[in-house]
Amino acid sequence: MSSGFAWSICLVGMQARPVRVEAHISDGMTAYSLVGLPDTAVREAKDRVRAAVTSCLYEWPGTRIVLNLSPASLPKTGSGYDLAMAVSVLAAMGVISHSRAGQCIMLGELGLDGRVIGIRGILPSVIGAMKTGKTKILVPQANLAEASLVPGVDVVGVHHLGQVIELLGGDLMMPLPEPEEPAEAAEGDTTPAPACSLGGDFSDIRGQAAACQAMEVAAAGGHHLLMIGTPGSGKTMLASRLPGILPTLELEQSVEVTALHSLAGTLSPLDGLIRQPPFQAPHHSATLAAMVGGGSGVPRPGAASLAHRGVLFLDEAPEFGARVLDSLREPLENGEITLHRAAGAAQYPARFQLIMAANPCPCGNAGSRRATCTCTPYSRKRYLERLSGPLLDRMDIQIQVESPGRGSLAGAKPADTTTVVAARVQRARDVQRERWKGRGWDLNREIPGPFLRQPEGGFTRELIGRVDTVVEQGRLSMRGAQRVLRLAWTVADLSGKTVPGLPELGTAMTLRRQNEGFSLP
Repeated sequence: MSSGFAWSICLVGMQARPVRVEAHISDGMTAYSLVGLPDTAVREAKDRVRAAVTSCLYEWPGTRIVLNLSPASLPKTGSGYDLAMAVSVLAAMGVISHSRAGQCIMLGELGLDGRVIGIRGILPSVIGAMKTGKTKILVPQANLAEASLVPGVDVVGVHHLGQVIELLGGDLMMPLPEPEEPAEAAEGDTTPAPACSLGGDFSDIRGQAAACQAMEVAAAGGHHLLMIGTPGSGKTMLASRLPGILPTLELEQSVEVTALHSLAGTLSPLDGLIRQPPFQAPHHSATLAAMVGGGSGVPRPGAASLAHRGVLFLDEAPEFGARVLDSLREPLENGEITLHRAAGAAQYPARFQLIMAANPCPCGNAGSRRATCTCTPYSRKRYLERLSGPLLDRMDIQIQVESPGRGSLAGAKPADTTTVVAARVQRARDVQRERWKGRGWDLNREIPGPFLRQPEGGFTRELIGRVDTVVEQGRLSMRGAQRVLRLAWTVADLSGKTVPGLPELGTAMTLRRQNEGFSLP
């Protein structure tokens, strides 16, 4: 009777928990069992592990073998436990030293010939492995570039089970096969393929000065934006230029975003840290699970989480399902998504900037100077009512985007370049971070509503009174009033003002409900 163990990592959402993989070999009838709440992929690891060990020319014990994944109360998913399971069996067989096997965290899937195959979620797993106090982490060679993105970690890439045996002091029974040519890490900063990379410069936009201002304010303060306009008015073009004027992610934010995409399996081995804010543009047929996350077992992140620290763009917003749209209300408020399943709950960050574009009616021609709307008043009303009131109330900026005429396009001055606008946005963000650093906020979007009404919130009683008058008239909700005050701060930051005044508040009110012609009393 003998036993051995090794360590691996279980991911529950973004939280990594250590898993002790134990192997016990005892006398009795030949049997091979796996316990510890494994899913189908983990159960199938039994056959992969046996084939990999025998491929290294070790004789598989003809007795009773039990593999246990502890803690048993934690559901185990995926194929990342294969390597630790094989090492624990080899330790129980006496091939590997027990003490050396227990010093490492091991991640990786095994091929039948003993190859170590890459897995998804390696980055959050390595981040979690750091907290266990282990000195070394073994990862598949295919994941080495990604795992090495975490500073201060001793990461070793392995391509074959025999290499692991040799590293842990065991005797090889066969020559090691040559490793496959490793993929080189990309030079510089890259973004994952699923994040839509829509090119173009801000200066491509003509005849949309008001919309460009709204986009700049949205970028500077992290505000959510709704654009309503006829087809061809430039809504999609405006949204596609937003990522270019957003500041690059800081290191901590970059690691967090990259870990999310690694967990979702959308990070290429050639990608380095994601330094540009991600841009997600799901199709209007996206399901609830595709938007906020889901799946069997422990749910995976959806588009809302993959847009964390970046932009979530919903084109043709009224065409999305009502449940899908309303599912965004909670993350818009608290910046995270918690998904509950029978197998457990997973929590993912979802602090994104929501940009929505919509036509004014089903045919799209309401308000157009070039075409006649064929919709009835009732159908127009029903169309925009697909965007619920609570969701609209969370949109800081709501603007009308009109199609510029041929004459206005010919004489229109081009917008500033992306570089120029991005510099203004960066300056405004620096001012916000410096002003609110002692309070734990980075963006004006994050300022609590009650604070804005206090003397240190920056608004005089007269300005607060003007906003309250609009609320009393029923033209603005209390949540909307808070968002107007936040917008006023961002307008002031872009204008170089130390505190918002009446002009900034008026601009904020216009941006908030431009399509209704709001003005301050």
